[in-house]
Parts: sequence; C-alpha cells; structure tokens
Amino acid sequence: MGALVPGPRAASAARVVLEGRDGTPVPAITARPDDGDAIGAVVVHPDLGGIRPLFDDLCRRLATYGYAVCCPEPFARAPAVVRDADGSDVRMAFLPELDDDEQLGDLAVAADHLALEPCAVLGFCMGGMQTLKAAATGRFARAVPFYGMIRLPEAWRGGHLRDALDTASAVCPTLAIFGDADPFTPHDDIEALRRAWRDRPDCEIVVYADADHGFVHAPDRPAHRANDAADAWDRALAFLAAPA
Repeated sequence: MGALVPGPRAASAARVVLEGRDGTPVPAITARPDDGDAIGAVVVHPDLGGIRPLFDDLCRRLATYGYAVCCPEPFARAPAVVRDADGSDVRMAFLPELDDDEQLGDLAVAADHLALEPCAVLGFCMGGMQTLKAAATGRFARAVPFYGMIRLPEAWRGGHLRDALDTASAVCPTLAIFGDADPFTPHDDIEALRRAWRDRPDCEIVVYADADHGFVHAPDRPAHRANDAADAWDRALAFLAAPA
C-alpha cells in the first residue's frame, strides 16, 4: 500500500469477528484513529486474496485520515480448504459459489459495526465489483471501486453473482477507477458503465492509460504503477472527503 501515504493522525488496526446476517462468523479487520473520534466510516472489500497483512496496513492507513474502517473476509462461508489456500487458483475456482446477498449483507454488517455515518464503501478487483453492487443498495453514501468487474467473467457465471451493470444506474455517488489494459474490465464494459451514468454528474470514471489489473493496491505485483497508484489514491481520498 506504499502509494497510500499515511495521513496526519496515528491509527491502529485489529482483527475482530463479525456475525453475518445468517449467523456465520465473519473475520474482519477494523481500524480507527488513536487520538479521538473518526470523521466518517469506510467499509473495504478486499481482493480475491481476502484479509491479510496487506489489508491490515491499508485499513490502518485509511484510518490515519480520520476514518473508522472495517474490512470483512469475503470467503467466510467457504470450506477451510478454500479459505486457507496459499495461491489464488482455489479461491478463483470457488468464485461461482459466492452469493451476492451474503457478500453485500456482510458489507452492510461491517458498516453497522462501525456505527458511524456517513459510511462509504471501497474495494479492489472482485471487491471492486462488489463495491459497485453495494453502491446501489442504499446503505452507503459514497463508493470507490478499483478495477471492479462491470460484467461477470464467463467463468464466474451460473451461481448467485450478478452483473454490477444491472444496478449501476442506482448507485450512490461513485468514483470508478480502471486501467485500459485490464482484461477484466474491457473497453466495451467501461463504455456501458459510462452510458449508465450519462445523467449522473455525481459519478465519475477514471481510466489510466496502459494500466493493467491490480495496478493500485499491491506494490509487490508486476502490474503496480507507483505514479498512477498515487494519483488514484489522491482522487479517492478527495472523493471520500467531498461534502454530500
């Protein structure tokens, strides 16, 4: 998360267990400023890898800007062999088994846990896709999806996941960040999202030239682009802090 420069306030992160609406224990990361009340709340949906030290650090850094933050594990209901897999292949194969109602429900539970308004939602990769959907639920005041899939990849279809495009016209104010070399968010999908937002001046799409999938949030990935990532974070922080 090196491109997200820490803000002015000291902050700490911790692990907790939330209770999903169906009673499932949902591991999560929380973070808050150490020196007083938070100015707002942000729920974070991680990428395919789920909660891990990268996201402990991200949540803590967001909290240094004054936010209370909660990041739930998206594979809380998956078998242990999926949750504990070292690589991404096992989780990727399990994706069609995920359920939008459960995933979006956990994001709402995370927002309720923070008990602070306004509450925004932010996510990466598959978490960006779910962030686009969560933006249309009415629970969140703002949304920042990073390279979220606008339409489901074919390999993920057949289960209980829906296209984010289906509800895109109903989102809260949203800043969507993409790279134009990302195979998961092809040009036609981005243009379809533009059309859905053509009468939404409160929604914005930013596309970075030559940027591949995952170019912002994981500095150790070959796709990482430090300058674009820093610019994307600046835009995201400004958007989160903008008046309603």
